[in-house]
Amino acid sequence: MTSPRSNAVAIGPEEDRKLVAAVERGGGVSAPLVDASALIWTAGPEEFPETLPAHVRWVQLPSAGVESWFEAGTIDAHPDVQFTSAAGAYAATVAEHALSLLLAGVRALPEHLAARTWDSRHFYDRIGTLRGATVTIVGAGGIGRALIPMLASLGADVIAVNRSGKPVPGARRSLPVSALDEVWASTDHVVVAAPSTAATHHLVGAAELARLRPHSWVINVARGPLVDTDAVVAALQAGTIGGVGLDVTDPEPLPDGHPLWTLTNAIVTPHDSNPPRLKNAAYADFVEANVNRFVTGEPLAAPIDRVQGY
Repeated sequence: MTSPRSNAVAIGPEEDRKLVAAVERGGGVSAPLVDASALIWTAGPEEFPETLPAHVRWVQLPSAGVESWFEAGTIDAHPDVQFTSAAGAYAATVAEHALSLLLAGVRALPEHLAARTWDSRHFYDRIGTLRGATVTIVGAGGIGRALIPMLASLGADVIAVNRSGKPVPGARRSLPVSALDEVWASTDHVVVAAPSTAATHHLVGAAELARLRPHSWVINVARGPLVDTDAVVAALQAGTIGGVGLDVTDPEPLPDGHPLWTLTNAIVTPHDSNPPRLKNAAYADFVEANVNRFVTGEPLAAPIDRVQGY
């Protein structure tokens, strides 16, 4: 049996026409898994094969967040395979959604919609602006880098928080996550875009919310467990913060009758910042670029760190 070609790429669990085209544009050749050196996956960990051919060197996963893959044991079960996530593939779309939630909150759109009247004098003092505001992005990776110029165009300053503290283009300050405690009292608003790991569970809790300002909005477009839901409800009801915009919740889906559905200073969207129509096209573009890196021997984008968990 001949060795598989280094540019032979399988697509699973079922062949996808758009991804086949993306593989070919990237310089690869679509092939069955038994003949492939790489696998582009389109489903979740439940359908992933228990074993892979020994010649498979790379697996591309379709999601930016990979906590479910670690929980399923899939990545650790294949220690000799390089897994990559789709981190960054959907950044622009999710950043747009984060900005929409933040701007809607700051401009008091929920109150306007709830009032259904021309008389808005009772919430005039809740209508704010992002001009001159400081917005902290916690987890300033692909989403954060896409969001920064959007915020800058509205006159906001950005504090970028990432794992290393490495400067992020466009941010007024860049801080390591170890210095996160410094930002709560000095920021106007917070956007959470960090990966979900054991270390980031309830990254935003009662203590952090208490140090924000009565006009502060907290936006979460990452994963629900990064924000303590009970603490958020208490802070909203007490007026400790201005509001929350959540595209992800804990629990998810958010149950009927939950207080977040009825609080006018809470905006909840059903994890649709990256809907399928936009996601599929973005994933194809990402696959094309990563296949090209694979076949030309360049470093792959979004390699998963087994130690860090993302």
